[in-house]
Amino acid sequence: MKKISVPLFFALRYLFSKKSVNAINIISLISIVGIFVSTAALVIVLSFYNGMEKFILSMNSTFSPDLRIEATKGKTFDPSTNKIFQEIAQNNKIANYSEALEDKVLIQHEGKQIVGQLKGITQESLSKQSKQHILHIGSFEIEADSVPYALIGPQIQTNLQVPISEFINTVDLFFPRKESSVNNLNPLEDFNIRQVAVNGVLTFEPEFQNLVILPLSFARDILGEDKAISAVELFVNNPADSYLLQKDIQKKLGEEFNVKNREQQNPTLYKTIKSEKWIVFFILTFIGIIAIFNIIGSLTMLVIDKKEDMKILQHIGANKSTIEKIFFYEGIMIAFIGSSIGILIGYIFCLLQDTYGFIRTNNVNGGFIDVYPVDMRTQDFILVFFTITTLSIIVSYFSSKLSVREIGNITILKSEE
Repeated sequence: MKKISVPLFFALRYLFSKKSVNAINIISLISIVGIFVSTAALVIVLSFYNGMEKFILSMNSTFSPDLRIEATKGKTFDPSTNKIFQEIAQNNKIANYSEALEDKVLIQHEGKQIVGQLKGITQESLSKQSKQHILHIGSFEIEADSVPYALIGPQIQTNLQVPISEFINTVDLFFPRKESSVNNLNPLEDFNIRQVAVNGVLTFEPEFQNLVILPLSFARDILGEDKAISAVELFVNNPADSYLLQKDIQKKLGEEFNVKNREQQNPTLYKTIKSEKWIVFFILTFIGIIAIFNIIGSLTMLVIDKKEDMKILQHIGANKSTIEKIFFYEGIMIAFIGSSIGILIGYIFCLLQDTYGFIRTNNVNGGFIDVYPVDMRTQDFILVFFTITTLSIIVSYFSSKLSVREIGNITILKSEE
């Protein structure tokens, strides 16, 4: 039998054999249960956070493009001056090529006013979007028979008290003229003022709250733009192609344009969600460390219980390093068993939640979700197992050395020269 297998052999025997002091069995079991619970909790919480992250981002990305092209300098640009935009529009990987013109406008209805975000797009681009996820009530049209209509956000509808029972109501839009003069006696002459009928209200999502969607031609008229746009929005057929497509388009357009993916379009939201997830992960990891420290008590009690065996091993040639390895392997096996069971239980729990949804939010009718979503990711399972195992190995290493050193006061062990 090789020397390396001797400590492992004794560690296996000590782990599964009955100890002379029953408390040692209980402490070992507590160590395994503590690691198992910590591991399972980490897996479950991370999977739940992944589910909520996926849900929140899916809500935010309903109207957000996979890729968005903006000018590096200035607010607007003319895509007709660059042939690359024509190539992009004809790319078979792109499901929807949409030109958008955006700016802040003042919206007024029956004496009430609010500042909103105007967004001009074509009816064709809007029709390719999901009506179910965008429109709360009304008609999903911003242009019919060359007549422009507006879709307004819920915050605008509430603040201006625009009736939603029927959509024959109009709102007035105000935007400063580029050639305005400070000498005008009538301040309204310095504004482009347009009236448009409200055709519908957008859903109750953060990105829609103060948004006004209008035909691109109408937006150009009130903003005083002939051909310029604020951005080109791209919706791809397969989201997996977004990364390579972004790199390719950015390379072709050069430094004059900035091609942003969804995360770059809304960095605050993505950073907030990721930060919350990792804060919870580290908090639970610290709680897990407390459970892992049970290994110290388990190994110390085991060393005391097996001191007579240590004497025998010493007399047949075992040195201090070999004896330390026995208890080191013992701690590793406790950690491995606990973390493996925790990973398995966590996976089964998340799978049952994903299948049957037994944990609910208890939302009343109209709530966004009724069942807490879960999203199991392989990298999270690997991270949890690696974290718990690594911490357990560190604790086991120092615990084995300290425990054997303490028992050395009773049994003088032969040190390796």
